[in-house]
Amino acid sequence: MNWDVIEGRWQEMKGKLKTKWAKLTDDDLDAAGGKRVELLGRLQQRYGYKKDEAEQHLDDWMKSVSEPQPDSDSSSSSRH
Repeated sequence: MNWDVIEGRWQEMKGKLKTKWAKLTDDDLDAAGGKRVELLGRLQQRYGYKKDEAEQHLDDWMKSVSEPQPDSDSSSSSRH
């Protein structure tokens, strides 16, 4: 998932971000407003990350939200 998609779905992504980084406040996320640089700054501020650490954590999170979730019903569809 690229950042343009995240920015376009910001209201939905805010909940996922708070699940991952609970120290981020609603004000932090509202101030970031879908802007990657702003969010990186908030992560650095709240978690004490260095810039490259914040970027790596955010990149890892982006990969995790773009991976398809396993379908728990797929095994039952092959039964007769």
